[in-house]
Amino acid sequence: MRSLAPSGVKTLSEESGSPEANRNGGGDATGDGADGETELTHTDDEGEVQMVDVGDKPDTARRAVAAGVIRLQASTVAAIRDDEVSKGDVLATARVGAVQAVKHTWETIPMCHQIPITNVETDFELGDERVTLEVAVETTGKTGCEMEALEGVTTGLNVVWDMVKAAEKDAEGQYPDTRIEDVRVVQKQKREL
Repeated sequence: MRSLAPSGVKTLSEESGSPEANRNGGGDATGDGADGETELTHTDDEGEVQMVDVGDKPDTARRAVAAGVIRLQASTVAAIRDDEVSKGDVLATARVGAVQAVKHTWETIPMCHQIPITNVETDFELGDERVTLEVAVETTGKTGCEMEALEGVTTGLNVVWDMVKAAEKDAEGQYPDTRIEDVRVVQKQKREL
């Protein structure tokens, strides 16, 4: 797949030199305790769930890329490739679903902030028995957009499944060959404005 990173943007690991800083997202959902251990910030001192207060954080340009795979029968992938699925254009529909999911992430993940989405890119790759989806999300604000990228991937792949489920069912109506897997954040970046 092609790289979706714009030139001149450093990843968090490049900025800090620390893989832990990249994993923990620069303090968006976790923080370093006095003893150097990571503490959760989506809970208050009494252990109650809370939304993280990002009001004092500076606005930054942020980008997150997530990816995932749906495993399908080879004949189903061929039908997608040849636009022969009876429900319509699978990838075009999945692209719309992914973008819609990105824009509505704050409504489905309870502690997510509503953020201004400035750009969404989707990239599909067809293999012999798989469809890979990569979703890149960009925002300018006080918190990251990796949850939005993950929501885009999972919903986009769910839309693929919905579009091809008639072809994937076996004689008992089950899906023995169909599965979504390897959903992950591929890249997270932050740039001071």
